[in-house]
Amino acid sequence: MLIATWNVNSLKVRLPQVLSWLAQWQPSILGVQELKQTNDAVDVAALRASGYEVLINGQKTYNGVALIYDPALGAPTNIITDIPGFEDPQRRVIAATFGTLRVINLYVVNGESTTSDKFIYKQRWLDALTRWIEVEQSQHPNLVLMGDFNIAPTDADVHDPAAFKGQVLCTDIERNHFAQWLTMGMIDTLRYFEPENACYTWWDYRAAGFRRDRGLRIDHILVSEALRPRLLHAEVDREARGWERPSDHAPVRLLFGAD
Repeated sequence: MLIATWNVNSLKVRLPQVLSWLAQWQPSILGVQELKQTNDAVDVAALRASGYEVLINGQKTYNGVALIYDPALGAPTNIITDIPGFEDPQRRVIAATFGTLRVINLYVVNGESTTSDKFIYKQRWLDALTRWIEVEQSQHPNLVLMGDFNIAPTDADVHDPAAFKGQVLCTDIERNHFAQWLTMGMIDTLRYFEPENACYTWWDYRAAGFRRDRGLRIDHILVSEALRPRLLHAEVDREARGWERPSDHAPVRLLFGAD
């Protein structure tokens, strides 16, 4: 089974790339973020024509997440579109169960800057997410958390650690949350297979960021300990970041073995 996450930075703009990527890699599940479309604006017919179904939690202009999945997995159950108990008008979460696999797709708050109200919102959001992960772990042994986390977990995930020190995406507050999820038993799958390589997933459009490889690793797939024996491979799809009119994020792929 192949699953993947991809911040597409507008599904309307990037739909041709998504369809091409689906045809090339044929994943079982693709979590996408930053749809920037309402549910009814998403071209579901095009996705179905490519052999996929989709669960959408969209929002006009900003945010929005979706799970694009192979219908051979069966109908998803226990679908959730908000962090339980956390009131939030922004569409940043979609979760569903496929057989025995629980998948949570996240578009974590960016936070803008450490002095902004958006950073306070990010802290509240992450606190609520951590509480929810604990509940999900107790209910679903085979748990996957994936998406754009807007957190570079360590200095090894930043092209210029000195420049980003104490900045949003790299603060101790954000990194401590990520570290806590690992302490809770989640596995950072890219680091599991690539413990030392940079593995950047986002590059700024400006200043030739991708060509110069001035990136950050902020897109992640975390899995529960029960899934460790099934892990086969994880990697960043840098090729897709080099396509015409690309997202500023690259897809991250994870390959599982059979149950």
